[in-house]
Amino acid sequence: MVPTVFGVILITFLLFYAVGGSPSSVALGKNATPQALEEFDEQRGFNKPLFAGLWTRTRALPDVDFTKGTGTWAGTRGLEEVWSGNEKGFARLAGGHSYRPPLAFGLRPGTTYRLRVVCRSPDGASLRVRSGVAGTGPASRIGGGWAEVVFPFAAGGEGPLEVEVSRGRVEIRSMALQRKVRHVLDSQLVHFLGRLAHWDLGESIATNQKVTTMLRRGVGPSLLLTVPVFAGELALSLSLALICAYFRDRWPDRMLVLVSVALMSVNYLIWIIFGQFFLAYKLQWFPIWGMESWRNLLLPVGIGIVSAMGANLRFYRTIMLDEMYKDYVRTAFAKGRGPAGVLFGHVLPNAMIPVITNTVIAIPFLYTGSLLLESFFGIPGLGGMSVNAIHSSDVEVVRGVVLVGALLYVAASLISDVCYAVADPRVKLR
Repeated sequence: MVPTVFGVILITFLLFYAVGGSPSSVALGKNATPQALEEFDEQRGFNKPLFAGLWTRTRALPDVDFTKGTGTWAGTRGLEEVWSGNEKGFARLAGGHSYRPPLAFGLRPGTTYRLRVVCRSPDGASLRVRSGVAGTGPASRIGGGWAEVVFPFAAGGEGPLEVEVSRGRVEIRSMALQRKVRHVLDSQLVHFLGRLAHWDLGESIATNQKVTTMLRRGVGPSLLLTVPVFAGELALSLSLALICAYFRDRWPDRMLVLVSVALMSVNYLIWIIFGQFFLAYKLQWFPIWGMESWRNLLLPVGIGIVSAMGANLRFYRTIMLDEMYKDYVRTAFAKGRGPAGVLFGHVLPNAMIPVITNTVIAIPFLYTGSLLLESFFGIPGLGGMSVNAIHSSDVEVVRGVVLVGALLYVAASLISDVCYAVADPRVKLR
């Protein structure tokens, strides 16, 4: 399980940190300022390298590619945009001048930065980066061919960031500003693993509450709903499947098959709407909304059992029929055992391997609750909380629910293997 669990954690990290784009942009929206996005990333560790490294990007100065346009540098005094027929565009800086990059906000005093510039100089000019009096870096002579030149500097507490051209002309193709982190392992992955080691799933973006606290508060109502649905549906499906096996190819079997197909054909949402409108609203047999007492759970539990029973009844019926045609069943009937003794004493125990597989793998989903039932009936469980988190782009909550559910699924796989040995003496744990 160790590599599997680590793989689950790694995939979860990639899905929410790398594939999904910037969490700060998703949470704060497209109109958020670069400084607000940077502060959001700083609070949650999103402004670190993804896996490892000493340098990371900063929103203080967006990367600019002058072959595609001047970007935020548009309107900079003294900067000339040049395009030629055989060469991509570049920006030309005249010598003897200082140019101020269009920073979105001030740099951190005392923090080490570096400016990566792809440039050339037909005249052999020199470049220097200055950030306040104390943050002046050494000058670098620029060659005649395109090359990347790195200018490290420490941000000073006074004065703006400036790029000085000593003499001649400097032609720049691209420019990127990066900030230095504490050490090579000061990354988002290490930060994520460190928080998981202390069972810290972060804080909700919408409510500023700890995700672990929200999960503990929501798992109780979810289990109050899903456990009765799971137990009731399992007991009813197995019992009816045994009845189908005993009355195989006769009218009780055919009727139950017809009922199971009908239950599978009706959409889950139809059962919810029917139950709420007719049973709760029209007939007023059940409460429609909330979770004030146990009566509020009767209707959603009943809907959950009915909607899930069709597929499981067909599955368990197939398993029981396979057992009914075996020699030990005919021998048991020949010895005078009654139907109940044969079905529950012989057929059911020998069919437990696929039953355990189908049952144990469904247990982790009890934790996540029922999205539709909780949303429609106002049950404050993890299902409704997950839907609200998705609607509000609350990445921390969605990631916590997905990660815990995935880990429970892995644990359930191990439990099912152990249960095989308990249920079937032919299976050994070794």
